[in-house]
Amino acid sequence: MKNKTNERKKKTPLQVLGDLFTTVILLAVAALLILFLGVRLVGITPYAVQTASMEPTYPVGSIIYVKNVAANDVKVGDAITYTLNSEGLLATHRVTRIDADRQLFYTHGDAVEGVEDTPVPFSALVGIPKFSIPKLGFLAQYVASRQGRVIAITAAAILLVLAIFPQLLSSAEKSDRKKKAEKEALPQAAAPAASPPEPTATDSPNER
Repeated sequence: MKNKTNERKKKTPLQVLGDLFTTVILLAVAALLILFLGVRLVGITPYAVQTASMEPTYPVGSIIYVKNVAANDVKVGDAITYTLNSEGLLATHRVTRIDADRQLFYTHGDAVEGVEDTPVPFSALVGIPKFSIPKLGFLAQYVASRQGRVIAITAAAILLVLAIFPQLLSSAEKSDRKKKAEKEALPQAAAPAASPPEPTATDSPNER
């Protein structure tokens, strides 16, 4: 047990640094997966802000996290995300008034107060932004590009190697130590016994 404990403690500074680096990167990747994918499990969808119409609330390059809600839950003063056309283009603006009879929202962007947009039908409502993260949208857009996908795949492969390599190195070192210990534990082969000297012929005494 003591030997195993010592083996765990014996790590080179490079191994410690590699473990720390790998842990930080894996935590960062896990956080990004949660921010881009995990939130969907609770009915929240992330969208990148591409125009300045809602600045300073939602600057260009932000990611907004939109919660799906019913039209009846929307109140004047809420920001809403809605579809602009049949192609699925989205916009996020603030509600200035609601026509419940005609089922229409009237909105405008925070950056262009006083200029009312075309009325938004209730059926076009996507949801209400719950929170946002500045600049993260730039990363999302870059990863979505061809060059970004190549870099992301390459980075993922490197991270996989960094995560596995220390374990492989540790396993190889343990295997070497085990083989060395087994070799040292083998009894030394007994030296062959010396064979007795063969008798030599002696000259018989001369007869006189």
